[in-house]
Amino acid sequence: MISDHIDRLVKQYPDRTSPNPGAGYQLLLRLRMENRPGMHGRVATVLGDLGAQILDIDIADVNSERIVRDFIILCDDESRAHEIVRAVQTIEGVEVQHASDRTFQLHRRGKISVANKVHIRTNAELAHVYTPGVGRVSMAIHNNPDAVWSLTIKPNTVAVVTDGTAVLGLGDIGPEAAMPVMEGKSMLFKSFADIDAWPICLNTKDTEEIISIVKAISPGFGAILLEDISAPRCFEIEDRLRDELPIPVFHDDQHGTAVVVLAALINSLKIIKKRPEDLKVCVLGVGASGVACSKIMMNFGVKNVIGFDRQGAVYQGRQEHMNEAKEWFAEHTNPEGFDGSIEEALEGADMFLGLSGPNLLQPEWVDKMASDAIVFALANPVPEVMPYDIIGKARVIATGRSDFPNQINNVLCFPGLFRGAMDAGALTITEEMKIVAARAIAETIPDELLTEDYILPSVFNEEVVVRVSEAVAEEAIRSGNIRSKGSRVFI
Repeated sequence: MISDHIDRLVKQYPDRTSPNPGAGYQLLLRLRMENRPGMHGRVATVLGDLGAQILDIDIADVNSERIVRDFIILCDDESRAHEIVRAVQTIEGVEVQHASDRTFQLHRRGKISVANKVHIRTNAELAHVYTPGVGRVSMAIHNNPDAVWSLTIKPNTVAVVTDGTAVLGLGDIGPEAAMPVMEGKSMLFKSFADIDAWPICLNTKDTEEIISIVKAISPGFGAILLEDISAPRCFEIEDRLRDELPIPVFHDDQHGTAVVVLAALINSLKIIKKRPEDLKVCVLGVGASGVACSKIMMNFGVKNVIGFDRQGAVYQGRQEHMNEAKEWFAEHTNPEGFDGSIEEALEGADMFLGLSGPNLLQPEWVDKMASDAIVFALANPVPEVMPYDIIGKARVIATGRSDFPNQINNVLCFPGLFRGAMDAGALTITEEMKIVAARAIAETIPDELLTEDYILPSVFNEEVVVRVSEAVAEEAIRSGNIRSKGSRVFI
C-alpha cells in the first residue's frame, strides 16, 4: 500500500533535475515566414533542439507569399528565451516580427477595469444615474445611513490594501511594484466570488498613517483585505482596524494561509488516524503566517506547538529578537520550554510546518519524525525541502506550489470567506468563522476520495466558494456578529 503511494507520488512530481520545475517561462513569438512547404518544420526543429515546448500556434495573417504565425513557447527562463529568438532569426526565410514574455503581455496596462452595470444611452437614463435623480438617492442615505448598504456598491466592494513591504517572496519592493500582485488579488475576488475589489497601494510605512488612511477610505468599501504588509506592523494594523471599523478586516497573509493549512491538516488527520490533541507540531517561521497558523491549529485542538525563527526556538523567557507577537507566541506555545534546535525538536514530531525559506529542512531530519509524518513546506518558490527528497519519509506532503500535489493556496479561502461575511453583513471575521471555513474546504473532498496526494480541492472547484461562503454566513448569523438592518428604505 505504501509502495503504491510512493510510486504514485514519483509519477506526479516534476523532474528533480529541472532547475525550476513547472515554473515555465512563456515566450510569445510572432514569425513572418515564407509560405512554402517545410518552413514550419524548420522552426519546430530549431525549437525542439533548444529544449523548447510549443504550447500553441495560431495564424495571424497569410497570403500567397508569406504567412505570419504566433507561437506560444514554454522554455526554462528569460535567458533561454533570448537564445531561442537568436536561433530562429538565423533561419532563412523567417523574420521575427515580435517576441515578448507572455506574462508581461497579460499585465499590459493592467489586468482589471471598471464596468457599468446599467447603460447610459439617453438623457433620461443619464438623469437617473446622475443629476438630478442621484440627489434623491444621496439624501435617502443622508437621512438613513444604513441605506448605503442597499443603494451603493459598498456591500460588494473590498479594498485590497498594501504598503508593498512584504510582497510574495520579494520583500520590500514598494507600493508601485506591488500593484500587479494587488491587481491579481482583485481578479481572484471577481473571478471566484463575484466581488468587486480594488488595489489601494499606499506610499507610507507608518503604522498610524496606514490605519488613518484605511479608516478614512472605509465608507466606500464593505470590507478590507490587508495584503503583503511586513511583520510585526501587520499585527497592530489589523488589530486596530478590526477594533475601530464596523466592517470585516482580514490580513490574508496571516489568516488565509492559516485557514487553508487547517483544512489540509483536517484531511491529513483523517488519513493518518491521529487526533489534533495528540500532535507534536514544529513550526519553522514565526512571522505573520506562522503565528496565525499556530493560533488556528491550537483553536482546533492542537496542544503542543514549538516554533522556530532565525534565532532558534521561541520559548517563554527568551530575550533576543522578540516582539509583541512573538511574546504572545512564547506564552501560548512550547509547553515544555524546549530551547534546542529544530533538528532535535523534530524527533518524534508528527508535523512540520514551514513558513520560512528555501532548503532549511534536511531530508534526514524527517527520518526522525513520528510514523505517518505530515510535512507542509510552504516557502515559495523553493520550499524548505523538495517533496521528492522526502518521499517515503513523510506520509503527507504539501507545498505552496501548483506543480506538486497538495498546493496550499489562499485562494481556497478568501473569496468564499469574504462572500459569506459580506452576504451576512458580518461586522468582523471571527476565529470561529475561520475554522468553519477550513472545515468547509476540507469537506469539499468526500472522505472516500481522500489520498495522501489529494487532501485539498482544486482552486477551480466551484463547490469551494459555495461551501465556504455558506458556512461563514451561517456562523456569522449564529453568533450575532452582523450589523443591524436598520429601518427600511423605499426602493
